[in-house]
Amino acid sequence: MFGEGLKTGDLESCFQKLVVFGGGEGKMGGGVLTEWKDLPMELLLRIVSLVDDRTVIMASGVCTGWRDAICLGLTQLCLSWCNNNMNNLVLSLTPKFSKLRTLTLRQNKPQLQDNAVETIAIFCHDLQDLDLSKSFKLTDRSLYALAHGCSNLTKLNISGCSALSDAALAYLTGFCRNLKFLNLCGCVSAASDRALQAIACNCNQLQSLNLGWCEGVTDVGVMSLALGCPDLRALDLCGCVLITDESVIAIANRCHHLRSLCLYYCQYITDRAMYSLANGRVKSKHDLWESVENGNDEDEGLMNLNISQCTALTPSAVQAVCDSFPALHTCPGRHSLIKSGCLNLASVHCACSIQAHRAASPSHPAH
Repeated sequence: MFGEGLKTGDLESCFQKLVVFGGGEGKMGGGVLTEWKDLPMELLLRIVSLVDDRTVIMASGVCTGWRDAICLGLTQLCLSWCNNNMNNLVLSLTPKFSKLRTLTLRQNKPQLQDNAVETIAIFCHDLQDLDLSKSFKLTDRSLYALAHGCSNLTKLNISGCSALSDAALAYLTGFCRNLKFLNLCGCVSAASDRALQAIACNCNQLQSLNLGWCEGVTDVGVMSLALGCPDLRALDLCGCVLITDESVIAIANRCHHLRSLCLYYCQYITDRAMYSLANGRVKSKHDLWESVENGNDEDEGLMNLNISQCTALTPSAVQAVCDSFPALHTCPGRHSLIKSGCLNLASVHCACSIQAHRAASPSHPAH
């Protein structure tokens, strides 16, 4: 089922190489290593940190000592390579690997079921980072289980989990109040204004939120986020077709740490939104002085802006945003202001792009 191509002989071969490196006899702490099963816990965990996750699972079944050492020391695991039987693998492994802090279960085809997530919630109480993307089979049962068993989550990716409801998501945020990164891309039923209001109320440390293609999101939800999550650094509203200028104005006025904003295909966005972003550049005297002192002026404010297919925008408004944020680039190799599909914005350029154009232009002799 897993570890294909790996045999006990492979572990034996690795051990022999360690012995050869040590001059023909493996020693550690005054003792002599006669078998690979004699490896001290510290050395074993060091080796485990250098191999792939299939080998880690294989090693955990070698003997009781190795199993106990790995179960106590393993803090991150990725099972995305498992194309079959991932659900059974999670059911068998998570009771042993109870110290996990990072668990990646992204799937190419839907395998995970609610009972696997419920097992994770029962045993992995230290979990902080969980990726369940493309788990199309999961239902609200999974979110309710995570709410009670994994309240220390700071990063959760449930993109593509289309069967989840906004009620379950709202319930989760009431327990997982330390969330900083949340990916809801494609979660059309879960990412409603009601759920966003719960996130704003419960997760004021939130820094990154992906709402891509959540078509039911409106200004009501986004404006709530702006009020409740002032530390937002990245917000993806790609395909949120109901969003208007009011959302962007609220974000610009409240979220002064914003670094990345995606408004792809938000066709109700007009120049008002762009000018609000440009004006939101104003900072307190303390912050301005600190950025100048540290030489980080370019790192302040927006560093990525996607306004592709926002066809109502005019060059003057977008140029104002570009002029306000030096980290936004239109020059080759550094594109961070993305405006594809907006032919009327062809004249918008960053400062270095204009300078490069001038440098490339032939000088005209004086007459």
